[in-house]
Amino acid sequence: MAKADLSKQPQEVAEMFDGVAQHYDRTNSVLSMGNSLIWRVATVKAVAPQAGERILDIAAGTGTSSAALAKTGADVVAADFSAGMIEVGRKKHPNITFVEADAMALPFKANEFDAVTISFGLRNIEDPKKALAEMYRVLKPGGRLVICEFSKPPRALFRAGYAAYMRYVMPTIVDAASSNPEAYTYLADSIREWPDQVTLSQWIRGAGFTRVAYRNLTVGVVALHRGRKPVRTRAPRAKTAPKTSTPAASKPNDAAATKP
Repeated sequence: MAKADLSKQPQEVAEMFDGVAQHYDRTNSVLSMGNSLIWRVATVKAVAPQAGERILDIAAGTGTSSAALAKTGADVVAADFSAGMIEVGRKKHPNITFVEADAMALPFKANEFDAVTISFGLRNIEDPKKALAEMYRVLKPGGRLVICEFSKPPRALFRAGYAAYMRYVMPTIVDAASSNPEAYTYLADSIREWPDQVTLSQWIRGAGFTRVAYRNLTVGVVALHRGRKPVRTRAPRAKTAPKTSTPAASKPNDAAATKP
């Protein structure tokens, strides 16, 4: 089983998701107690897809979020590094374009997409900051970034309740609903090790995004982060040579201006 830390090996994680692909959507719905639908609706609203726009959905899994985005008439590309997830997704959503891709080296040109989104996948990437840089690269100037990810409830009471749920309740549900319980042990561990809302916001700004903001969903169990790729980058200001003053005696009009 993959170790839930921030130095994840992509192949191990991909194989883990291959193993849960068949029942992934059903298990997620049960584990989230129905909140996964609320989170998906909020994410689609934040992306605000428009007909004709080109949108990249990273870590798309079986394409549930991609299909919701495509309902507006947007051209959605669903990318994931799990071949098993993509296989299931293509059967469920034959009209969506699925691409097997590494988020740290996206197989797309620069300035290609109007919006990029990733839901519950950033923490599974070996180098999240490198993935954010790739998202910035493939976005058009003015393009939108939306990240939906597990986070830290800001209030201690909710943090304690959430920790108790993951430790005592979640394993019981997983044993009954999942085809690979070990994968969801990884899920719980990865959530615990993932940084809070402020830290992720700093990473997004560090990648070059502006207008960075977030809002909590379900008392902060999940946070919805946004950012924009600037329309234009500021060019460095040119250095100007310091002004030199002409000595008074050398001014051509000095003699005429001097009283006798």
